[in-house]
Amino acid sequence: MPAKTLAALLLVLLSMGASAQQKGYYRTPAIYKNTVVFTAEGDLWKYDLGSGLASRLTTHEGLETLPLISPDGKTLYFTGEYEGVPELYCMPMEGGVPKRLTYDFDGSIKATCFTHDGKVVYRTSTYDKLPSTQLVRLDASTLSRQPIPLATGSDGCYDESGVLYFTRWPFQGSQTKRYKGGNIEQIWKFDGKNEATCLTCDFDGTSTRPMLYGGRIYFLSDRDGTMNLWSMDTGGKGLKQHTFSKGWDLRSPSMYAGSVVYQKGADIWLFDAAAGTEKVLDIRLVSDFDQRKPRWIKSPAASVTFSALSPNGNYVALISRGQGLGLAGEERPVGGDQPAERHPV
Repeated sequence: MPAKTLAALLLVLLSMGASAQQKGYYRTPAIYKNTVVFTAEGDLWKYDLGSGLASRLTTHEGLETLPLISPDGKTLYFTGEYEGVPELYCMPMEGGVPKRLTYDFDGSIKATCFTHDGKVVYRTSTYDKLPSTQLVRLDASTLSRQPIPLATGSDGCYDESGVLYFTRWPFQGSQTKRYKGGNIEQIWKFDGKNEATCLTCDFDGTSTRPMLYGGRIYFLSDRDGTMNLWSMDTGGKGLKQHTFSKGWDLRSPSMYAGSVVYQKGADIWLFDAAAGTEKVLDIRLVSDFDQRKPRWIKSPAASVTFSALSPNGNYVALISRGQGLGLAGEERPVGGDQPAERHPV
């Protein structure tokens, strides 16, 4: 076969493969060397930074999310809904049958980091006498656990000497930018012997998701109005901003050897701490995209998630399947046979 013909054939095959893969909505990434694990379509996917290929790891109808990769890169920890309520699971990085690790029946459960002796640290509110979260060390082989004596612990990481840098309070859930209420997330330092000290309380906004690299703590903060990546030394000094996103908050960062992945919008981005550069990952999914298929809705009223009546009772606002609708009726007795007008909100 002539070289030109062979090149043209390869180009056609590559374009067909690219067209078969489509962009998705990506969340909660985790990184280990050249591998990024993330959530899309409610499942966990594995993406190779070298080849650019993505493969599905889970297929259950429930949500699998919040992945955390073990320090040796062999085991994947995550939050799954295999038995209904979210619990902590683990599975081999190459895929396999998930193993259930917790029976906490707690919707806030999440794996956060590892201790130097191989235990996974996760967040739960099951063992705290207060209505708040607590960090717990878990041995995945024996399922034995040990609560860390810190009130409202939610996220964290250990340095080589065993000092824990942790976040108090989980995300308060309102999606409010520049939130400064009583549940703001702040980063604290705990050596296991003395009282914990706050490293970011000089700022009354959010500072969260601590990650250690090169003797500095990288974290997310909305100090410039948008959640961006910052760093400080282990004493809370020498503050430095690394990303400068406007509008789109950075979410769910994960770091390995100076590489940070995070969600921005619907995409996953990669930040190189040594070079100070970031780029979007061109992740494409091989999927049937079942959630995009047309569906017949037999009972539209069952999909109404919000309703509000106007003060005079002439209008009602509804939200159904993510769409806003306004219904207006004429002044007539209830049960009249004339349909109400429909107005988009």
